[in-house]
Amino acid sequence: MAYNRANFQELARLRLNEAKLLAREGEFSGARYLAGYAIECALKARIAMQFRENEIPERALVNRIYTHDISELLRLAGLEAELDANRRVDAELDRRWSTVSSWNEQARYLIWTREDASAMIDAVDGDGRAEGLLQWLIARW
Repeated sequence: MAYNRANFQELARLRLNEAKLLAREGEFSGARYLAGYAIECALKARIAMQFRENEIPERALVNRIYTHDISELLRLAGLEAELDANRRVDAELDRRWSTVSSWNEQARYLIWTREDASAMIDAVDGDGRAEGLLQWLIARW
């Protein structure tokens, strides 16, 4: 099955909404996992921008995209330097990235608390005063 940028953009929004719904229902482990997964989808939407129609992409790049490693996906998206620069001047963004970058696909096998889920959702979605990582990424789609 082929995935495109629009699919990943929609999946990022859906996974965040699902995470918030699960958190409201007290399902904190699933909420934390899906909130982090929203960032993976957002990064893959950004990466999809690199592909050109009628061009065969480099095989090594394509193989590297099939990862769940948030930091690697950030590098592949070409956003690592920009995020690092923004984090140096924005303590909230730095805190949020620290939370999000701890996410991995193995999170689905762990039990997480309300606090864990809330911290991840805040990192991804923001808190009304400061934007979360998802909004930061959306501005770069």
